[in-house]
Amino acid sequence: MPSPRPAADTLTSDESLDFTVPPDLSAPAPAEARGLRRDGVRLLVGRGGRAGTLPTAEHHRFTDLPEVLRPGDLLVVNNSATLPAALPARLPDGEPLALHLSSAHPDPRGGHLVELRRPARAGTGAARYLPPAENPAHPGLRLTLPGGGRAVLTAACTARLWYARLTLPAPLPEYLAAHGKAIRYGYVDRDWPLGAYQTVFATEPGSSEMPSAARPFTAELVSTLVARGVLIAPITLHTGVASPELHEAPYPERYRVPAATAALVAHVRATGGRVVAVGTTAVRALESATAPDGRTRPADGWTDLVITPDRGVRAVDGLLTGWHEPRASHLLMLEAVAGRPLLAHCYREALAAGYLWHEFGDVNLLLPDAG
Repeated sequence: MPSPRPAADTLTSDESLDFTVPPDLSAPAPAEARGLRRDGVRLLVGRGGRAGTLPTAEHHRFTDLPEVLRPGDLLVVNNSATLPAALPARLPDGEPLALHLSSAHPDPRGGHLVELRRPARAGTGAARYLPPAENPAHPGLRLTLPGGGRAVLTAACTARLWYARLTLPAPLPEYLAAHGKAIRYGYVDRDWPLGAYQTVFATEPGSSEMPSAARPFTAELVSTLVARGVLIAPITLHTGVASPELHEAPYPERYRVPAATAALVAHVRATGGRVVAVGTTAVRALESATAPDGRTRPADGWTDLVITPDRGVRAVDGLLTGWHEPRASHLLMLEAVAGRPLLAHCYREALAAGYLWHEFGDVNLLLPDAG
């Protein structure tokens, strides 16, 4: 168990979200490479903070989740599988680049979204962010991809992301399987096989990056949850490429809420259970399919919903999530679910106790109504 950290690493006040994550709290490798099972990561359970209650935090291992939840609670999980979405590319003059493809589905507004990055030095390490002044992207730029593939940039979507027209010698999933690898950022110590970026629920290929809140689940833990009366239902939301340097608001993503999941959400809420989203992707999908009257309906399409504390949530009673950077847009969603007092309390506890950040790190269960 990591030793407590000095007060300088904690949040600045009871309700502040102005904090710094020390570099040594970035998980460098999957739990399995650190001598743990997938479900052996740490779990901080935050309760309360609403209706005058004081927030509390409990320290657990993820294997304790079946005891933390109640029979009749519903876990909504994302079944999107991670693609090997990082490709080598070359500019017309032969200069190498890295191209990160944002989901398997082209955005209807302009085609596939891509991000250009500087490739790792000497073929090792993670591809690096290209600030606008160094980024060669412009409309009409032609990139050579491996195996005879090509990409032509057509228009900017953001300062970081561009629409591209892809010409490939095989269907996209087959092409990526042959030539791509998992997207990796600098805090991860080396390239890991694609399987390290898949969750136990992954059945629908389409995400550029892993829906990582579900990574600690194992088949054995799922069986234990079901045996204790905890319900599990899927949604699909294909994640795009993240912006760890810029902390951009989320952009449109492809999603689906099946009729059976929508019906189960209604049943659980009507019978006093809690709907607990596993990851911010599950929150975005559920809330995109939920009307102002609180009714969740089947949905299939694209969502551009940005969830903030002012907007609030309509279908979600709790959230299981990883730990996010202080400027990350996801923190607004977490605050919408949990409220500022509980969220700040959890982050203060996590920093003091040395919880690990990012996709291979520890997790936080937010239960704002304290039950």
